[in-house]
Amino acid sequence: MGTGTSTTADPRVPGPTGPQLVRSLMELRRSPLSTFRRAQREYGDVVRLSAGLPGLRLKLYLVFSAEGAREVLATQAANFRKDNVMYEEIRHSFGNGLLTSQEDEYRRQRRLIQPLFTRRRVDGYADAACTQAESLAERWRDAPEGTVDLAEEMPAFALRTLCRVLFGADADAAVPVMSRCLPVLLDYTLERGNTPLTLPRHWPTPRNRRAAAAQRGLYELCDQIIAERRTGGAEAGAGSGAAARSADGGASADGTAGDDLLGLLTGASGENGDALGFEELRDQILIFLVAGHETTSTGLAMALYLLARHPEVQARAREEVDQVLGGRRPGAADLDALGYLTRVLKEAMRVQSPVPFISRRAVADTVVDGHRIPAGSDVMVCGAVTHYHPAYWQDPERFDPERFTPEGEASRPRYTWFPFGGGNRACIGQHFSMLESVLCLAVLLQRYELAPVGAGIPLGDTVTLKENGPIRCRLTPRTSAPAP
Repeated sequence: MGTGTSTTADPRVPGPTGPQLVRSLMELRRSPLSTFRRAQREYGDVVRLSAGLPGLRLKLYLVFSAEGAREVLATQAANFRKDNVMYEEIRHSFGNGLLTSQEDEYRRQRRLIQPLFTRRRVDGYADAACTQAESLAERWRDAPEGTVDLAEEMPAFALRTLCRVLFGADADAAVPVMSRCLPVLLDYTLERGNTPLTLPRHWPTPRNRRAAAAQRGLYELCDQIIAERRTGGAEAGAGSGAAARSADGGASADGTAGDDLLGLLTGASGENGDALGFEELRDQILIFLVAGHETTSTGLAMALYLLARHPEVQARAREEVDQVLGGRRPGAADLDALGYLTRVLKEAMRVQSPVPFISRRAVADTVVDGHRIPAGSDVMVCGAVTHYHPAYWQDPERFDPERFTPEGEASRPRYTWFPFGGGNRACIGQHFSMLESVLCLAVLLQRYELAPVGAGIPLGDTVTLKENGPIRCRLTPRTSAPAP
């Protein structure tokens, strides 16, 4: 496929019209995932929604196929930028860090941060992830009535691991702030990103004031992390987190620089040879605090709950853990041998995609999966729909880790499963997330048997697919569990 008006392109991208369009737009505000899945069934793999007054017209193209996702995210990515309303709102809320920056600024940031996420360096984070998982397992021994809420526990675990590995610090202060402030600011940002006409942020409406207070709380948390490093207050934390880092480096003695994320950023040079400004440093920290634990925690919560609901899968995964580890602590070298557990995690991230939609804006007329998308249009690649597409997945509602055997993965196109995005903007931390998650699952399965509490997973049907209530599991300690 090329760009421009190709003779192979269908200029009439299908989509609802008239009363069907009005209904679709109303349903889009209430339940986007359900609306998108119905759109794929009724209109195909590239669907157009267009409505509204001149100047406020919504022109949204939905892409559901693996080929379309590959073109938008990888082969024709230069024609699709993060210039849409959604990303502008994310920038206003969370700053211009690695998630939102573009072109030269993005490449500069990526080059700066990439050394932390080489496979060798990430493998060195395994001990830190296991330490946090073991602390979690030990704390669960005192769970009231032996029941835990995964929607609450797994974000705290992922955040603690992230803080230890990337900032060399404990997360005691971060967890309550993130729990209180992040949902408020995320909901506010996503609502504004999906609304054609919004009130200015500085108007003193109740919603604006709540969002501003949540943003201040997150900024203050980042400021605290920076201040502790600059004053040497995190020196003890950096020392205790040495196992979280590769053996070839560490924080300096005065705590002002190191080879974790904060150390790299504080030692970096800006465009004029000066140190990164305070706001830029804060933006990077905030983006990593937000994006660095969301996907991991959601994937872990779903994997644990699905294991609880499928005892035969749980038994097989536990058998593999026992055979591979023999009761010892897992490590990065065990990842390949824990193949079935890895397949469980991948299937959980297919069933409930942690990042269900990826948005872009077309900056040039482009042919995507045989359809012409005009410049200026908003485009949404819908992984949560592709992950259920009947052309790629047989009986997609069923939880089946065997879909992700090496043979199964090789039989499908590359972009049938992409919870970490794709192309040159793929998540920089995807190997870290997978390593951390598999090791955590292994530690917990060594110590507990899981059973579900409740009838299902209470997910809110929004663009983040976040839990809309508790996800409870009952724990039964194993008599053969490793000693704490």
